[in-house]
Amino acid sequence: MKNLNQVSLAGLRVVEAVGRLGSLKNAAEELGITSGAVSQQLHKTEHQLGRPLFSREPSGLKLTRLGAEICRELTSGLKQISEAVALADRDREESLFLSVAPLLAEKWLVWRLSSFMSANPDINLRLDANDQVVNLNHSDVDACVRVHKRAPDDVYSERLCEHFIYPVCSPEVAERLKEPQDLLNEVIIRDYNSYYRWSDWLSAFGMKESHLPKGHGFSNASLCMDAAIAGHGVFLGWDTLVANAIKQGQLKIPFEHRCSTGRSYWFICREGALRSPSVRKLRDWLKEEIAQTAVEYEKAVKA
Repeated sequence: MKNLNQVSLAGLRVVEAVGRLGSLKNAAEELGITSGAVSQQLHKTEHQLGRPLFSREPSGLKLTRLGAEICRELTSGLKQISEAVALADRDREESLFLSVAPLLAEKWLVWRLSSFMSANPDINLRLDANDQVVNLNHSDVDACVRVHKRAPDDVYSERLCEHFIYPVCSPEVAERLKEPQDLLNEVIIRDYNSYYRWSDWLSAFGMKESHLPKGHGFSNASLCMDAAIAGHGVFLGWDTLVANAIKQGQLKIPFEHRCSTGRSYWFICREGALRSPSVRKLRDWLKEEIAQTAVEYEKAVKA
């Protein structure tokens, strides 16, 4: 690594940022310095390397062929350095930052956190209830749980379980539901912002959503579930949304059939993050809790 003595590491970081972000301004914002300082570092590093890495064009900076090759290697190397620093921070602070969708956090995760805390009293878990896309390579988030059709690119991902939907309702309404055709006589609760439709579940019985009567419509699944608990009709739920309400006897699963959405829950983290014992413990705990939720579903269907 003696060749590193020939060039400023700070300058290489600037080269990588400009190459990745495409402009002096964006690189300056990320690095927390001025655009002028970025420009100076860029010229200095090109001089030290003895090669131009960018061509200056009217539309802005453009990587040369050599510059593109160098930037790819720098991005890879700086990611590893960032991961090493993050490991040191986590080892010192023993804190984990987990991002999950708001409904998953509110209706499933918080009810189970006591078991994680009991098993890992030395780990402080920070929970971000957010369903926005997180760039784990440029964020302090350690891991995410998201619902996707397939594994996301450019990160480590591990499938936790398949995502299913099925009707749920209050115990009183459930007593009237002996077969799917009985839904034709019930109020139907719909989440009009959902990816999922009643036809997805009904197709196994040769029925369509148009066969169902009209009912209540709500803007999110949490309101739909509350309406079902209140006895206002039947709603399409899923394990991590309704598990706690079913456990408490507020909801029932009237039919055994459940429908795959073609999506799955994924545990997602940066490449190499599982070298951290804390991240592995979080991943393993989530897998165990998801598996236990599936067991609870089987018991609830047979109840």
